[in-house]
Amino acid sequence: MYKILSVNPGSTSTKFAVYEDETLVCLHTIRHTAEELKPFNNLFEQYQFRKSLMLDYLKKDGIILSDLSAVVGRGGMVHPLESGVYEVNDKMIADLKSQHTAEHASNLGGVIAREIAESISGCKAFIADPIVVDEYQDVARISGLPQIPRKSQFHALNHKAIARKYAAANGTSYEKLKLVIAHLGGGISVAAHKYGKVIDSNQGLDGYGPFSPERAGTLDAGQLVDLCFSGKYTHDEIRKLLVGNGGLMAHLGTNEELVAEKKAVMGDEHATLVLEAMAYNVAKEIGSMLAVLQGEADAVILTGGIAYSLYIVEYIKKMISPMVKVTVYPGEDEMEALAMSGLRVLRGEKSKEY
Repeated sequence: MYKILSVNPGSTSTKFAVYEDETLVCLHTIRHTAEELKPFNNLFEQYQFRKSLMLDYLKKDGIILSDLSAVVGRGGMVHPLESGVYEVNDKMIADLKSQHTAEHASNLGGVIAREIAESISGCKAFIADPIVVDEYQDVARISGLPQIPRKSQFHALNHKAIARKYAAANGTSYEKLKLVIAHLGGGISVAAHKYGKVIDSNQGLDGYGPFSPERAGTLDAGQLVDLCFSGKYTHDEIRKLLVGNGGLMAHLGTNEELVAEKKAVMGDEHATLVLEAMAYNVAKEIGSMLAVLQGEADAVILTGGIAYSLYIVEYIKKMISPMVKVTVYPGEDEMEALAMSGLRVLRGEKSKEY
C-alpha cells in the first residue's frame, strides 16, 4: 500500500490530502487571510509559512511523514510541456521560483512537495498535468499576429482526470477516444482531446473563450485597445477587469454562479440573460472544438463546479445534444487527481523528466 500526499496551493488557501492507494485518509483546506499574507513581499516568501501549517495539521491527524511514498504538488507556471507526471528536479525548482511565465499560487506546489519529500527516505516529489500542458497541433498555434501566438493554458489536471474516468467507465482507454471536455468553474476551458492529447483549447487563464464567473473571455480587440489607452485605467486595473472582475462579476456583481442563478429564478431578467449568454458561449466553444475533431467525438463532457447547475447544463445540452452525446461529471477533485497521478508512477508508469 502506498501513502501519498497531495498539495494544491491557491491564492488564499492551501489544500492538501493524504491517500492510501485509492482511499482518502484526510483532506484539509487552510484559508489564508489577507492579514496573514500581508507580511510576505511575494508569493515565494509564503511557502515555508504554508508548509509549516500543513505539517501541523498532518501531525494532529496522526500522519507519520516517514510513511509517505510520494508527495505530488499542483503543477505551476513552468515552460510548456506534454501531459504527464514529472519528477521535481533542480531545473523545475529554478523555473518555479523564477515564475517562468507568471506568478501563480500553483508554483508553490512543486517547491513544497520537494522540500517535504527530501526529508523522507525513499520518498519522491512530483507534479502532474500543470495548466501549461501543451499538446497543440501546429495549426492551432497560429493567430493573426506572429507576436501573439495562441497559448495552451487550461485546466489540464481536471481535463485529463475526467477523460480517464470516462474511459474507464466505458471499458476503454483515454488514448482510444475523441472527446470535447468543458471545465466550468471560476475559469472556463473547453478542449478537443484526440487519442490522449489535447490538440486545441481556448486559453482559459486570462485570454480567449467563453466568459466565466470572473473572467472576461474573448473581447472585441479594438474596443479593448481603446479601453487600455482611454486614460481611465492602469495596467493592473485592466488586468483585473480581464481576470477577477470580468464575466458574471462585471455584469451581476457576484462571481458565484449559484447566486446569479437564484437572481434569475427569482425573475431578474438581466441575470437570466447574462447566465444564458455564458452557457451560450460555452456551447459555441464546444461547437468549435467539435469542428477541430471534424465532427467525430465519442462524447462531450461537462465538468467543474458549475456542472452541478442544471440551469447551465440543460442550456448547453439543448444546443449540443442534437449533434453528440453529452455526459456530465460535476465538480472537480484535484486532490484525488494529483494522488492518482503519483500512484500510477509508484505502480510502474514511467514519470517524465523536466
